Amino acid sequence: MGNDLAAFAKENGVKYFMISYTDLFGGQRAKLVPAQAIADMQKDGAGFAGFATWLDLTPAHPDMLAVPDPASVIQLPWKKDVAWVAANCMMDDKEVDQAPRNTLKRLIAEAAGDGMHVKTGVEAEFFLISPDGSAISDQYDTASKPCYDQQAVMRRYDVIAEICDHMLALGWGPYQNDHEDANGQFEMNWSFDDALATADKHSFFKFMVKSIAEKHGLRATFMPKPFQGLTGNGCHAHISVWDETGKTNVFADNAMELGLSAKGKNFLGGIMKHASALAAITNPTVNSYKRINAPRTISGATWAPNTVTWTGNNRTHMVRVPGPGRFELRLPDGAANPYLLQAVIIAAGLDGIRSKADPGKRYDIDMYQLGHTVKGAPKLPLNLLDALREFDKDKSLKAALGEEFSSAYLKLKQQEWNSYASHFTQWERDHTLDI
Repeated sequence: MGNDLAAFAKENGVKYFMISYTDLFGGQRAKLVPAQAIADMQKDGAGFAGFATWLDLTPAHPDMLAVPDPASVIQLPWKKDVAWVAANCMMDDKEVDQAPRNTLKRLIAEAAGDGMHVKTGVEAEFFLISPDGSAISDQYDTASKPCYDQQAVMRRYDVIAEICDHMLALGWGPYQNDHEDANGQFEMNWSFDDALATADKHSFFKFMVKSIAEKHGLRATFMPKPFQGLTGNGCHAHISVWDETGKTNVFADNAMELGLSAKGKNFLGGIMKHASALAAITNPTVNSYKRINAPRTISGATWAPNTVTWTGNNRTHMVRVPGPGRFELRLPDGAANPYLLQAVIIAAGLDGIRSKADPGKRYDIDMYQLGHTVKGAPKLPLNLLDALREFDKDKSLKAALGEEFSSAYLKLKQQEWNSYASHFTQWERDHTLDI
């Protein structure tokens, strides 16, 4: 499409635009703007009070202006009158450095400066649950090993097919949908793309899945561990780096171990080097650590890592190399901010390439059965506080992501942890009342 949102509206019958940005906690914020006013908004941005969302701003700050990026515009397939468009946050004619999309764009530009074009795909898992969130939506979905359950996926055909139809219409290249390893859980896959395009699609996907679920009287959640005993919601990221043309995969080298080039191994080395710190971004909630440090689930495995290890085509490690020229980071979960997830991957990977980081020993064991035999590999953080402390200690990762962003993120996430820590629970009564 062109760069004129007013023309887009006229050509496509759009009456309203959702000018949307994502805050530090992954919350999607939007203003609904009539098409007649979009030309001014495209030029000047829609005004927001930044303090009213999860950004480290005060009520005294001037208006934050969300300037729509026309390259990201998507007409809602289920409500054709409306188009969604991702925005870049500005204040006093300058980018708001802590805003997640701005953080990602800055790192993409930095990678491009080094001749690297990062492409990624995500595997976004979600549950379809009751509107009050208390149970999965399908009372017959009770198998102990429900992954790929044929009957269960077809009982939710109307929801899954409608979402997939929309992705097909949008040209995303969806290629498979399945019932996942937990009762009530699903995964839908679409083609990989440039990191910014993937982040925008990931953001829109979460909005679309929730909207279609609501349309069918259900609720969708990407919460990392919504039900005790069931496998949690991961958001595995597949990563490759291409040359300036975007046509040659510089991670691919069939002469190297697992088909991963020296540059690819260095990028992986950066991920391994910063893993404990980047968990604060890839696993950003208190609940996240109920997924990566969980006991065995009903199905027999959590499918989530708890140790910083890498492997070939083996799903029990934090990183696997399933084929030449790419690797899969299995650490992130459903709460990961779509923009910050991509940003921290690029930040860690660039540092790995620049420092020629070694990813360390490759392990091919079953980590769920033999993980105790691995000596020297760091354990992932046990909770959000530990992850925030690791992130705060990682000076180079904080610098790569930007000091303003890192400071704002740590401040607000520490407040979130403090709120959680001060919350009084039934567990305390059950275990302490008679001490």
